[in-house]
Amino acid sequence: MSKLAEALYSVAISLWVGGLFAIGYLAAPVLFHELADRTLAGNLAGAMFTFVAYAGFACGGYLLLYLLFNRGWRALKSGVFWIVLAMLALTFAGHFGIQPILAQLKADALPRQVMESALRDRFAAWHGISSGFYLLQSLLGLWLVVWQERAKR
Repeated sequence: MSKLAEALYSVAISLWVGGLFAIGYLAAPVLFHELADRTLAGNLAGAMFTFVAYAGFACGGYLLLYLLFNRGWRALKSGVFWIVLAMLALTFAGHFGIQPILAQLKADALPRQVMESALRDRFAAWHGISSGFYLLQSLLGLWLVVWQERAKR
């Protein structure tokens, strides 16, 4: 495997996991803390989470292809392969499964804000599920980073 492909493998892990933490645990909380308008903070955070999801699709796709081309079918026996696949599945479920539900609940609440409507509890429940998926994905990302450091030794 070429040095460039190997370097891109490390960069993909760094970008994906770094992006998860930078947006989810730094930028989004700062938005909600600093902006008086929680709707604006939520919309901005949502846009950033969308970018992180697409970065995850690109990085995760590259990581899986790299592993398959580098290790062949032996990649399926690798824990790294399954961590990346699980992270991709969580990204897919969150972005294409849960986010549309949250968007629909927001639309159904109009002209009120969803947190000021009768849909508040359902929105909060789905938001909690989304947050749980994101936390699990982040923890898997940490495991992936640590696993890669051990593999280099």
